[in-house]
Amino acid sequence: MTEIRPLTPAYPALLRHYDADFRVDDAYKAGLPDLQNGPASLIIGARAPIQHVGISNFRLPIRYLTRDGGEIALETSVTGTVSLEADRKGINMSRIMRSFYGHSEHQFSLSVLEAALEDYKTDLDALDARIQMRFSYPMKVASLRSGLSGWQYYDITLEVIEQSGTRLRVMHLDYVYSSTCPCSLELSEHARETRGRLATPHSQRSVARISLVMDGPERVWFEDVIELCRRAVPTETQVMVKREDEQAFAELNAANPIFVEDAVRAFAAQLLADPHIGDFRVVASHQESLHSHDAVSLLTSGPTFAQNSLDPGTFAGLRA
Repeated sequence: MTEIRPLTPAYPALLRHYDADFRVDDAYKAGLPDLQNGPASLIIGARAPIQHVGISNFRLPIRYLTRDGGEIALETSVTGTVSLEADRKGINMSRIMRSFYGHSEHQFSLSVLEAALEDYKTDLDALDARIQMRFSYPMKVASLRSGLSGWQYYDITLEVIEQSGTRLRVMHLDYVYSSTCPCSLELSEHARETRGRLATPHSQRSVARISLVMDGPERVWFEDVIELCRRAVPTETQVMVKREDEQAFAELNAANPIFVEDAVRAFAAQLLADPHIGDFRVVASHQESLHSHDAVSLLTSGPTFAQNSLDPGTFAGLRA
């Protein structure tokens, strides 16, 4: 006679309510399974080293010092990663967050960020480690002629990277500006002069991402990098505008027509002149009002940002 077996094995009845009174002691914690720190035999796929593994976009308020000696608290998105050797299964992700939180109550400085990096590199027994912090930094900007002012926000990312015993401190800043096409400006003036025709040059909202290595012990202020960008390309988009400001902005654009090639070189000239800045990269996108595509350019100085292959998001990630 054929034995009839149940389709699923018998399973003990389990309690279905949450035990709020249960307390964990050291013995219980010691018995908890930890697959990420399991033996190499548990590795799935190629037994290859991993350059970055960690957590991205955990958010918390961080206190930043302003150049004038004030302080501002900003919501900050943090990404923390470490390297993983080929014979290790994984890492305990939560340790990165716990290590960072141990320093989060301090007013931000690069030394605090480096201390957090050192802690989670030690906690996770990793050779290399990285921390990236993203936030939007406000700065009050005056209108061109009306005397009004408003808050301009700058997307900034700070990184501390330790790789093969070398530590890098990097800042990325997005600067949004208007770019008037020099060719279109000349063609418009030609139509006025030769045929008496009203014509307007095309201009568009544009964005440059400035990435720079902070060299030396001195602080590189966010405000200094923003002002550096304004010296390079003064046609920053405006916050508060009345009619006299709009007219002034049209005049300012006409005085500073610029191709995307000109823009990256103008930023580069200012970056090269600053002794606190080492290697850098400038990526610019002029989001055309004439064309259905963007005009883009990339310029690098030094080995840190040198690249042969373009990440598919290099220009797509620049939205003004």
